[in-house]
Amino acid sequence: MARILIIEDEQDLSGLVEYNLRAAGFEAEVAGTGATGLARARANVPDLVLLDLMLPDLAGSEVLRMLKSDTELRKVPVIIVSAKGQESDRVQGLELGADDYVVKPFSVRELLLRVRAVLRRADVDEGPAAQLTAGEIQLDTSRHQVRVKGQEVVLTALEFRLLRTLLERADRVQTREVLLSDVWGIQAEIHTRTVDTHIKRLREKLGPAGDIIETVRGVGYKLSPPPRG
Repeated sequence: MARILIIEDEQDLSGLVEYNLRAAGFEAEVAGTGATGLARARANVPDLVLLDLMLPDLAGSEVLRMLKSDTELRKVPVIIVSAKGQESDRVQGLELGADDYVVKPFSVRELLLRVRAVLRRADVDEGPAAQLTAGEIQLDTSRHQVRVKGQEVVLTALEFRLLRTLLERADRVQTREVLLSDVWGIQAEIHTRTVDTHIKRLREKLGPAGDIIETVRGVGYKLSPPPRG
């Protein structure tokens, strides 16, 4: 039974979401502030977080940054649930590492569908163990660990999923639309630079080893392993 933490200060809304999640077979817990949500997540790591952006103490974006920078919590998927529905808001949420973005007002049925979809993606990430290698990069799916020249590189869950996808499809060009669909699990309804932003951050974290991720202008990206010498 998946445990879901709801970080939301509107009591009527959080109560409604909590009730429907429990009715759907989930465990659910509500935190009315960002600080309380972070404390509860650290005390008992949830399977998924539903996060409002407009909280009374901390900005939801700051809560998300703190979740993704915590070694114990960075793998926990996060769905932003917010009245801020502009394209720039959704893009920022995805770029900060959110797994999905639901705009208020929403239907409970839609929210439940998205919760199940994100949890399914998390299960896929925990699928068959594999060791993927390209040049100086080594990725261990069972340990959710990446090493460059033997040194561990800390990636967010989305960065890890992105690198794994590129490694599994080495030498094959991946369009931005395909990556948005397969890595983020969303269909590209808007023009967004979230893929470009994550590729840039991934390259920076990998250092010179990240140069094997090539930009295919006007199309997308390709990971080209160096020839084995």
